[in-house]
Amino acid sequence: QVQLQESGGGSVQTGGSLRLSCAASGIISHWYSMGWFRQAPGKEREGVAGQYTGGTGTYYADSVKGRFTISRDTSNDMVYLEMNSLKPEDTAMYYCAARRGYFASGSSSLEDIYYDYWGQGTQVTVSP
Repeated sequence: QVQLQESGGGSVQTGGSLRLSCAASGIISHWYSMGWFRQAPGKEREGVAGQYTGGTGTYYADSVKGRFTISRDTSNDMVYLEMNSLKPEDTAMYYCAARRGYFASGSSSLEDIYYDYWGQGTQVTVSP
């Protein structure tokens, strides 16, 4: 059974940094693609960072490119989202997601419909 558990959220000021972690259990790392999504109140869920082609490729939403970095430690089934230069518009619930198999393209890794498993989320709040 696949389970994903996020941690590392919190409250920071504009310009601050946070590192989100996702502990993945029940998966075989190299068979799964991983992504990070977020959802702000009253808005649709959006993909912010994804890994594809077995983790060798990464893809980011334009809104976070250059500020966020997705990484993966396959030795202990952990996925991370390093977030720097945070802005108030980054405030949202952040979710980790896993997909069985690879994506054919980077942009697909930001589409939530392609993911099979989801964590419960961790809240990130950025104050002005």
